[in-house]
Amino acid sequence: MTKRYTHNPLKYYKLDPSVKEPIFATEGSACFDIHAHIPSETEIKIRDEFGHEATLKSDKSDNFILALSWTALIPTGLIFDIPFGWMVRLYARSGLAFKQGLILANSVGIIDSDYVDPVFVMVKNTTSRPIVIKNGTRICQGQMDMVSKYNLVEVPERPAQKTDRDGGFGSTGTK
Repeated sequence: MTKRYTHNPLKYYKLDPSVKEPIFATEGSACFDIHAHIPSETEIKIRDEFGHEATLKSDKSDNFILALSWTALIPTGLIFDIPFGWMVRLYARSGLAFKQGLILANSVGIIDSDYVDPVFVMVKNTTSRPIVIKNGTRICQGQMDMVSKYNLVEVPERPAQKTDRDGGFGSTGTK
């Protein structure tokens, strides 16, 4: 694969030799693909449509079946060593979302530089049928970004209006 241009490489540790490496799929890929690591009888934490939590196991064929409206924490078998001042953002893969209805439950996942534990991807089945997640499936994509540091400052007065904008959700599309 072509050399990426960063002075801070993203290091990773594989919890098992069978874990698939994160990869940039093409020369122009902005993000790298992260694969599910669910070999036979891997325990996976789920939350059903009623909010009940449970732990289920993948089957002997290295597949996990995610029921409709369920959310699951899919293991990747990776631990990232993210440089200080950087973070990794996890995004849904558009093909999984559009073709299979599998999305990231938290929209965008954030991995901080001080998190050095196994990475899980929180996915949700948005369809009306079960989805089979196979071991090695490209489950999401990641991107290392610099962290912008800033201070949070409470002010004693409500901020003044800066433009003629009036309103909140959807207010910029009404004119």
